[in-house]
Amino acid sequence: MMKYPFLSLQETNTPYFEELKQAASEVIESGRYLLGERVARFEAELCRYLSCDYAVAVGNGLDALRLILKAYIELGSMAPGDEVIVPANTYIASVLAVTDNGLVPVFVEPSESTFNLNMSLIERAITSRTKAVMTVHLYGRACWSGELKELAARYGLKIIEDNAQAMGAVSSVPGISGKFRTGALGDAAGNSFYPGKNLGALGDAGAVTTDDKELADVVRTLAFYGSAKKYVNIYRGLNSRMDEIQAAFLSVKLKYLDEENRHRAVVAAEYNKCIDHPGVMTPEPGSPGEHIFHVYALRCRRRDELQEYLTTQGVGTLIHYPIPPHQQQCYREYNLLSFPVAERLSREELSLPMAGNLSLESVREISGIINRF
Repeated sequence: MMKYPFLSLQETNTPYFEELKQAASEVIESGRYLLGERVARFEAELCRYLSCDYAVAVGNGLDALRLILKAYIELGSMAPGDEVIVPANTYIASVLAVTDNGLVPVFVEPSESTFNLNMSLIERAITSRTKAVMTVHLYGRACWSGELKELAARYGLKIIEDNAQAMGAVSSVPGISGKFRTGALGDAAGNSFYPGKNLGALGDAGAVTTDDKELADVVRTLAFYGSAKKYVNIYRGLNSRMDEIQAAFLSVKLKYLDEENRHRAVVAAEYNKCIDHPGVMTPEPGSPGEHIFHVYALRCRRRDELQEYLTTQGVGTLIHYPIPPHQQQCYREYNLLSFPVAERLSREELSLPMAGNLSLESVREISGIINRF
């Protein structure tokens, strides 16, 4: 057992045990486990939280992204063979959603300072087949700018947010509809509530959020076998639904999300203050609320040695992500492409323990261990 585990879901959920048990009991006693009032309630709560018009609860974050793109194809905004710009250093799900719909990912390098999509490189990647930019709020930091909005308007592109890691983050620049929270900045967003997320279910769950009623309606239909009326199938759809019990759990935890995110920012600031090692680079915090630190990501050229050392000292760590999408075996057609920044980040990134209940004393002790490396 690690003295400082990377993440303990049991400890993360301990403050809410009684409320979660009560929520589970109510769902069990209701006899309604799918397509019930608790999912509808959570969708409404999520809309209020993000200030968006529509939320469609689905099975997981990957499905949320898949369904957005599939809906745009059904609506005629995209067609197989069209291109979607994606960051070269995202989690594989961002790219899987694109290729699963017969669309073509076009990789763009990240910024070394933010780990997010380098906005200055987007325009040179746009072609006549480009239909969308997928902006990924990686590690919990909002990835948004006025330049991105201007490019999308000038070239007629959709902006799709991969908001799997940043629920609660706030952009200093308003989105296309004047909203500020990630998940409500672009045309549509895929959100994940995987248990380890800042807003985590106790199983798989996700949601599509948007201000576009037509898109939301098509997504909802696609997620239910392509059927808006039972046994009448308009589209070749999927089966992707959030369970009632996960929606009930998420309604409990959403109430505490901002408080936990504020604590994560305090934890990150303490790490940044206490870590003092010439070979370790700490992450930039961004403007207030811009980074909710789903992951606290260091950089170190001796990353593998540092990880091994921390393991011997009882500190749990993870690497996000050791192999960029374009180098994965499943995307052999892209293996010869070169993205030096993304590849360098994949060799140097190391994530430290981070949670809404992590004590500052633990942060100081972990930092001291790093300083002695």
